[in-house]
Amino acid sequence: MSLDTPTLLSLLLLELLSLMVMLPLLMGSPVSRAARFAQGYIALQCVGWMALWLRQASGTPISDGLGGFVAMLALSASLSALWLALRDWLGRRPGRWAMTGAPLVLALASVLDGSGADHFGIAWSGLGLALQMLALALACSWPREAEQKSLESRHGTPIEHKDRAWRTLLGLGFGVMAGVTLLRCGLHFLEREAGWEAALTQAIILGTHVMLLVSVLSILVAWRGETELNLQRQAQTDALTGLANRRAFGSRSAELISLARRHGEPLCLMMLDLDLFKKVNDDHGHEGGDRALALFASCVQQVLRVGDLAGRVGGEEFCVLMARSDALGPHAMDARLRAVLRARAEPELGFPLDYSAGWALLRPGDRSVEDMMRRADAALYEAKRRGRGRLCDEPGWPPAEQTV
Repeated sequence: MSLDTPTLLSLLLLELLSLMVMLPLLMGSPVSRAARFAQGYIALQCVGWMALWLRQASGTPISDGLGGFVAMLALSASLSALWLALRDWLGRRPGRWAMTGAPLVLALASVLDGSGADHFGIAWSGLGLALQMLALALACSWPREAEQKSLESRHGTPIEHKDRAWRTLLGLGFGVMAGVTLLRCGLHFLEREAGWEAALTQAIILGTHVMLLVSVLSILVAWRGETELNLQRQAQTDALTGLANRRAFGSRSAELISLARRHGEPLCLMMLDLDLFKKVNDDHGHEGGDRALALFASCVQQVLRVGDLAGRVGGEEFCVLMARSDALGPHAMDARLRAVLRARAEPELGFPLDYSAGWALLRPGDRSVEDMMRRADAALYEAKRRGRGRLCDEPGWPPAEQTV
């Protein structure tokens, strides 16, 4: 079989059709938005190369102008779809508006005609595709956002170390493809491509074969990493409130206690319990109780500082571990939380909501967060005994040496 341009194009189209069918079957349903963008990348590549194949086939009912427009629109949109998938998987990337607007601009540029304008349109649309490929290479190398790294590290090993290989391979591949495409459109600008056009076209098609393999492997690895991270989050997150569950809170608190002792920093634990929660369930049903729990958790998250850890440790019991916080920290957080809860409870729930709280400071003899929780729970019980809706200090606070 002769590997001329029509043959390579036919093989590429067959490969794309196979991938377009197999990728959704491998991923299953439902999938994330990033995975849908990745599937769209393959489907749009198939549409674009199909349009080019029909253009070259004899007796095609599609005119050169319409075929070129559809091909460029689909190929450019496929690169934009892959860029959006990377954005969802890796965090915000620079160039969103340029990537989303490029398909229509390049498709219009590809159908420019008139005196000498055919080379102009092809060259400019090719340049646009090359720039999109460079944007994909940049997206692969762009560092993750600090807040996303922090979020991932709370649920296990950050995936920065797991995705470096496929990001590097995908970025290098698109960088090489961009270089070949730039060379071809540069010859179009100079109108000197006659001796090189066939070879460069075949190189681009062969490169597309390779990039499809690299892209699909990268997509599958990224999708697997996303799935694993979601499973970790589900295993460590309370489904109703979105806070850490008791197991995850205990695991993460051990790390915070270790850091506090290593650096000689104070660490406080607050225990919070919704007041008269049984009455909330009786008056408003379990759905109303669930809404109250979700709202309270949202208020807690709203007032957390960077580095603090919040979790739901019981039915209506919550804990907040406050890093680098002395005795003033719990009182400051309590004031912020009560202000937010007063402002949101009535409008969002239709009834008021209040809580009692107790706090404890990390002591040299504490073996785990459970020791802090016992003292904070005793303080919480004292707050309930005094009439609820207040914060109480741990038993024996302040220490004798701090008492005047």
